[in-house]
Amino acid sequence: MKLLRVGTAGRERPALLGPDGTLRDLSGIVADIDGTLLADEDALGRIRSAAAAGDLPALDTAGLRTGPPLARIGKIVCIGLNYHDHARETGAEPPAEPVVFFKAPDTVVGPDDTVLIPRGSVKTDWEVELAVVIGRTARYLESAEDALAHVAGYAVAHDVSEREFQIERGGTWDKGKNCETFNPLGPWLVTADEVPDPQNLSLRLWVNGELKQNGTTAEQIFPVGEVVRYVSRFMTLYPGDVVNTGTPAGVAMGHPEPKPYLRAGDVVELEVTGLGRQRQVLAQA
Repeated sequence: MKLLRVGTAGRERPALLGPDGTLRDLSGIVADIDGTLLADEDALGRIRSAAAAGDLPALDTAGLRTGPPLARIGKIVCIGLNYHDHARETGAEPPAEPVVFFKAPDTVVGPDDTVLIPRGSVKTDWEVELAVVIGRTARYLESAEDALAHVAGYAVAHDVSEREFQIERGGTWDKGKNCETFNPLGPWLVTADEVPDPQNLSLRLWVNGELKQNGTTAEQIFPVGEVVRYVSRFMTLYPGDVVNTGTPAGVAMGHPEPKPYLRAGDVVELEVTGLGRQRQVLAQA
């Protein structure tokens, strides 16, 4: 299923994108798309049954905003330097263990919402990523296979980053990762049954129409199942938590000087196979 949330910011309603491209209203049978729903197999079954029976009313999409596909996110765990080609372009050694950092849930915006260049920023960068959404409580998982069984679905994430704040301002990466609007998510949460192999997905990103990133999850140093298993050894993952699994080569930081960092007015578009497409116009904070 392709689950999403539509409407004005803060007042989104749950919806489903049907196989024929029709947007269907879910608000009559579920309150929202969140961790509570993803952990409830009966509720998910009701959605599937109603969709199959044709009982879900169609929504008029004219002028309808697409919000983040997931509400009330508990935490966003991010994995750095998780693609062989990205490590090469930045001159970094591939890590022996996953590099873990966090983004605050309040960085999440809709897939087509405006992204703000922070005040004083000169190195705002792009990163297309595969986001993993947790559906079952995961703690001390023993295998990658077991970890994949705890995944509810997948989405496109844009891990926007300010490299000066991240690297040059004396400390952890968090200062360059948690600026407002720095995690567009969506358009859809695609349930795991529709993504049989998360290591066979293409990721692409364009800036002002120019292809900048063109990678594949096959290049991940630590595959999705291993990432979830590893993280579960250090913290409990709950339904509705998100794991951003890293970005392939092609970020601005990896370009020769002068590096083409983002500026107000730039347009970024990105997509992951089967998970939909995002488009953001950059503006000054």
